[in-house]
Order: sequence, then structure tokens, then C-alpha cells
Amino acid sequence: MQITEIKVDGYEKVVRCQDVKSGLYALLAIHDTTLGPALGGIRMWPYASDDEALFDILQHSRAMTLKTALAEAGFGGGKSVILASPKRDKNAALLEAMGEFIESQGGRYISAEDINIGLADLEVVRRKTCWVTGVPASGRGPNHAARYTAEGCVVGLRAVAEEIDGKMSLNGRKIVLQGVGAVGGQLAVLLQQEGAEVTICDTDEARQRELEERHGLAVVDDAHHLDVECDIYMPCARGACLNDETIPKLKCRAVAGCANRQLLEPRHGQLLRDRGIHYAPDYVMNAGSVINAGAELSGETSELDIRARLVRIYNNIKKVFEVSRHLDIPTNEAAERLALERIAAGPNHAEPTSGGEPESACHL
Repeated sequence: MQITEIKVDGYEKVVRCQDVKSGLYALLAIHDTTLGPALGGIRMWPYASDDEALFDILQHSRAMTLKTALAEAGFGGGKSVILASPKRDKNAALLEAMGEFIESQGGRYISAEDINIGLADLEVVRRKTCWVTGVPASGRGPNHAARYTAEGCVVGLRAVAEEIDGKMSLNGRKIVLQGVGAVGGQLAVLLQQEGAEVTICDTDEARQRELEERHGLAVVDDAHHLDVECDIYMPCARGACLNDETIPKLKCRAVAGCANRQLLEPRHGQLLRDRGIHYAPDYVMNAGSVINAGAELSGETSELDIRARLVRIYNNIKKVFEVSRHLDIPTNEAAERLALERIAAGPNHAEPTSGGEPESACHL
């Protein structure tokens, strides 16, 4: 196994791994570990080039630094990718080699699931490293991380609703939710239980139909979902979905979804603000999974413990809106300012586990 370092300004460590025996070719980025070991998912994707893959992990690892800082989860930000086809190339030897690669970083990077790397894959990675989170603990079920992301979004939506008209309740709110995968599907059902009028859409028609038939959710064709008037638009699948083409079409009072990297460019936060649309930044809204991971590391894995921590999402959304108003800046800039302030304050203001040695993660 050959591991080589790539120098990138502003990042603590970026490394490439090539393993001839298993066929593994992977990149790993550690952006910042001020508040604790870098947490980030393993993505498996057949990138067109090294440059494209490198850009992806650099963007995502920095976003994870901001997300974990605001969530006070006791982590920094990281990301890794396996450059390969999940359908053609995924096998146990490859995933075990990825585990060895992660182990070589000595606990500075903790892995999790991401696109094309699920819980079963993480179990294989874990054969070679203890630096894995999100693998189901006893009795918690296979989708607990996605469930806490969905529940955290509901908590955050209460702050968004309050920003719209001063009322925290989601009852009667008209919500259009795009993307009903592992998180979005659970989120749609939870919102319906809160009394919201939920309209869903997805490019996966079978999944869409299943939710429609089982829960009576309203459905709109994905290609025309922006035509539906609503109180809150929730993008829960595609990144870069808020851009010059889509923002003028929005018929909502707020955008608050769980998809990563919703803004195509930072300037689109101001474009939403110019239209009078309240935007809850994605990495603040979808922090439930990293909050859950922080609870795992500190051993507080009861439902009561984790749900108490999810309240941070409501508080953070409120603070983001307050800073945005006070400084007259878009909410994406406000969120970044808050995150950087918490990083500058140091680990004493994060979870207790973040200030010490990361060996505590090895019980996972």
C-alpha cells in the first residue's frame, strides 16, 4: 500500500492511497481538527479525474468542519473517496484496504457512510480499523443515523417556521419536499405526523409511489415541483439546486432542506435574501447525524440523550437568523461566521470527548 501526501493550503492533511493488491485508489482530506478528530463519510464514485475527486473532498471536508463546529459534536471535518465504480469494483478486499488506509491516519479521521457506502460496507471497513462511526449499536436499528438527521430537520424547521411568522408549529404548513431517500422519506412521514401538508417528489417513481400509497402523501412530478406554492421548500437530494435558474422560480417563504451543498455558489445566499426567502443553511439543518455520532463517542446513546442534543439545531438556526439580521448579511455567511467563532474558541467549548486523545472512539 502506497500512501502519498498532497500539499493543499488551508488543509491539515490530504493524502492519496494506491494499493495494487486490492485495486484500491482513494483520496482522504482532513480539513481541521481543532475541535476533535475529523469526521466525514466515505464516498465511492467513478470520478472522471483526480482533480474532480480532489475538489469534491476538499469542499466536503471544509463543510464538515463548519457542520461539526456548529453542532458542538466534538469533531473536525474530513472526507474520503474511493475512485471506482460501486457496481463493478466494490468487494471485501477493496473495503478492507480502505480500512487499512483509514487506520494509517492514527485516529485523526473517523469514517462514516456516504454515497454508495452503506452500513454493510462500513462493517467490512471496520475489520481493519476502529475509526468508524454510524454502525448500528445494539437495538438502535440499521437506519438510526438517517432517522436522527430527519428528526433534527424537524427540530430545525420549528425555528424556520418561527422566523416566517412567529409561530413554531408546523401544523398546516405547506411543505414541498424534493428527494425521499433514506432521510427525506422518513422526514416526509415525520412532517405529516406534525400536521404539515406535505407534497413529495423524487426521480425514483417507485419510492415516491410507495410513500403515496402507504402514507397518503401528495405527489408532484419532479420536473414541475418548483411550480407548487408552499410555505417551506425542502431540497433533500440534489446539491447545487439553488442557483440562477431555480431561485427565480421558487414559490415559497423559506428554504430548509437536508441536501448537502444546496447553494451552487455562495452568492446565491444573497439572491435568496433579495427575494425575501428565509434560507436555513443545509449543514445547520442536517446536523442530526453528526450529533448522533458525537453521542456515540461519548457513550450517550439513549433516545433521550440524543433528542436532547438535537435541540442544538433549533438554537443554531435561531442564531443564524439573528446574526443575519444584525449584520445585514445572508444566512450562509452568518452560519459560517458562527462556526468559525466556535472553532476559534477552541475545544473547551465543544463536547468533552473532543479535548482528549481520540482512543475513546475505538470502542465503536
